[in-house]
Amino acid sequence: MNRLITITLSVVTVMICCLKPIQAQNQFAAETYVGVNGGYALSMVNFLPSVRQTFQPGYQGGVVFRHNSQNHMGVQAELNYMQRGWNEESGYVRQLNYIELPFMSHFYFGNKIQFFINIGPKLSYLLNDKVLSPPSTPSQAVQYGELTRPLDYGFCGGFGLQVRFGRQIVLLDSRVNYSISTLFPDRLTDHFRNSNHMNASLSAAWLIRTN
Repeated sequence: MNRLITITLSVVTVMICCLKPIQAQNQFAAETYVGVNGGYALSMVNFLPSVRQTFQPGYQGGVVFRHNSQNHMGVQAELNYMQRGWNEESGYVRQLNYIELPFMSHFYFGNKIQFFINIGPKLSYLLNDKVLSPPSTPSQAVQYGELTRPLDYGFCGGFGLQVRFGRQIVLLDSRVNYSISTLFPDRLTDHFRNSNHMNASLSAAWLIRTN
């Protein structure tokens, strides 16, 4: 837990630094953008003991806020709807629908065509879940039970390319999400020691400058 607190504080410190006004000779006019994004994700759950599974596809989309307070540096926050879940080799498929809030440091390089990196913490809340396909044989396995932990948190990060068109930006973003929280109880007496979300996504976004 102390290690998690240290990592989180370090990330927050970096983001606060990104918001400080630029000093000395390098003058930069702050930029604020809002926009929308949408894409496709592949998800699974890191079960321990392991559960044989493949990636579960899903869609995602939402709104984006970005503020560049310094040249090549800024922060980006999003509010997204995300489909997650897992797909077992037994035939069992479960979809989990979340509202997610990532808050990331944003670094970009280049002129009109730019390479960027986003990294930071994220917080999600489970809206609902549904079984898309039952197991091929009846089972009372723990992962088929009710989910009692709707809150999910962890880290996300990725990179991409963006193109500037005047006051607008069109971008392609690849990202990896890793949850620290678990779906199912993980006490010593519980079946699963770990059951955290992992997913990779590819999305496109359109942003427009507001200042």
